[in-house]
Amino acid sequence: MVRFPIDGRGSGNNLLLVSSRLTRWVTVVTLTLAVGGHLAILQSVAWVTMVAGYAQTEPLKEALIKTFDGKHPCPICKLVSKEKKSEQKQETPKLLTKLDFLLASSRVSIYPPVPDTLQSAPLRAAETRAEAPPVPPPRSLSV
Repeated sequence: MVRFPIDGRGSGNNLLLVSSRLTRWVTVVTLTLAVGGHLAILQSVAWVTMVAGYAQTEPLKEALIKTFDGKHPCPICKLVSKEKKSEQKQETPKLLTKLDFLLASSRVSIYPPVPDTLQSAPLRAAETRAEAPPVPPPRSLSV
């Protein structure tokens, strides 16, 4: 016998899983739209529709040539081309204002380095040793 909980205990994990998936899909769709992926999708749909339409009356090779030669654009191709041109026009002024902002100069101050007190201390000569080294090298380090 299978029992189904009515009170919903333990359903929090399912809600988090659905929320996580939904968040991912919303992020993917938002980034696709921001990058202009919707125009690429529309262009792909237009090409498939054009190839299918031309292939009904002509061989597939000629249908492909007519689709991609640029001389026979469909209404969707014209719309995509118009949108791409309007996006390029909108991006140009933004780029110029950003360059103006980045090229704005500010006063640069250079200060000389602070002298290090340890390096400026007088050097002492090392003392020389009076005894000679042992003739056969010692075998142990114990004294």
